[in-house]
Amino acid sequence: MRKILLFLLCTIAVFSAEAQELNCTVNIDAEQTGQPNLQIFRTLETQLLEFVNNTKWTDKEYKNQERIDCNMTLVISQYDGDTFNATLQIQSSRPVFDSTYDSPVYNYYDKQVNFTYKEYEPLNFNMNSFGSNLVSVIAFHVYTVLGLDADTYTPNGGEQYFEIAKQITNTAASSPFTGWKANDGTQSRFRYNDALLSTVYKEFHEAMYQYHRQGLDVMSTNPKDAKQKIAEAINKLKGINDRRPNSFLVRTFFDAKSDEIQAIFSGGPQVDITKLVENLNRMAPTKQSNWAEIKF
Repeated sequence: MRKILLFLLCTIAVFSAEAQELNCTVNIDAEQTGQPNLQIFRTLETQLLEFVNNTKWTDKEYKNQERIDCNMTLVISQYDGDTFNATLQIQSSRPVFDSTYDSPVYNYYDKQVNFTYKEYEPLNFNMNSFGSNLVSVIAFHVYTVLGLDADTYTPNGGEQYFEIAKQITNTAASSPFTGWKANDGTQSRFRYNDALLSTVYKEFHEAMYQYHRQGLDVMSTNPKDAKQKIAEAINKLKGINDRRPNSFLVRTFFDAKSDEIQAIFSGGPQVDITKLVENLNRMAPTKQSNWAEIKF
């Protein structure tokens, strides 16, 4: 009995030490195809879940409690043999220090996710070659999630992951699939990654760090100072908006953060919000219903 217990403890320890980077849920919605109960959709869902959570994406060691929470919902609109037309909604979050709250970090709606897939076909990722558009799309978003998460803990901490996402983009650009090239629209993966690596948007990374590490993470010990830091971080984004009004990068930030920002500045210790609300209405006018609730 003692030997069995020791074995289990060793097994748990090894599993904990070798935990992968993501703790991701994957859902496939095939209602629009009119055949939502086909086995191929369930198989694909299982394979994607295993692919995302079991692939070793970095050379870093993550403990179980350090894994990044995320969610992917693949909505399949058309299915014909091994050809799929779909969209992907992906969200990620990170825990706030000394709390039970998870802060949303990434909220991206990818409309360009067409791919081919045969049931039980292995999902293998090779950074240096293009094999499957679905695998490339998922890998792109995984590295973007890793990069944005790192940005919230360390100044410019995500750059190495954004560079990998760029390499995926460049490799996939020679494929016939959309979303990978400069002329694939203003809300493509190419455009988002290009913005993340451009000095034109350097304030974004500064704001991500200040908002989370210097703001949210000190909320439990000094809520007034935390709110001021968060307000300053948001106001930094105005520089981007002045140069690139209605930029995709800033819009995606507010898609993730609008409800949270409303909640932060609708209670607790008072800080000056005049400039903040003015900037919020300029940078994210589609979220005006949220900003209208920020009142003191």
